[in-house]
Amino acid sequence: MSDEPRLPHLSESGDARMVDVSGKQISVRSATAAGRLVVSSEVVGLLRGGGLPKGDALAVGRIAGIAAAKRTPDLIPLCHPIAIHGVDVTLAVTEDSVQIEATVRTADRTGVEMEALTCVAVAGLALIDMVKAVDPGAVLTDVRVLTKTGGTSGDWSRP
Repeated sequence: MSDEPRLPHLSESGDARMVDVSGKQISVRSATAAGRLVVSSEVVGLLRGGGLPKGDALAVGRIAGIAAAKRTPDLIPLCHPIAIHGVDVTLAVTEDSVQIEATVRTADRTGVEMEALTCVAVAGLALIDMVKAVDPGAVLTDVRVLTKTGGTSGDWSRP
């Protein structure tokens, strides 16, 4: 028997499977994820002045992120369908980027890290769609979990 940790999404024979969480206790859980959309100075100016040709990119990004969090099990094959009780998406325009942060909350048997990551990624993709006519080189980067709370494994924060 190996001392190496086993990935719970793999069966004993190494096949992908959905983890059975039916025996876990329901608990309040949250996860916060972040990412960064690197854009041109022209896009920064248009975002700050509301002049993008396709409209309010920040509003579209925010709504796309919220919708994505709710659809995560449809997009990520081994994610459980869970009740999403809250999603907050913050988009902050900086000198060269849009900082994206999302917090997702639930009271369920499994965590919401994937929902928070999906929220950030899709918010960034929606922003790319909104700015691509002005900046076809926009780059979504640094998508990562910052914190998670709840569950049997407890709280975690990125160092």
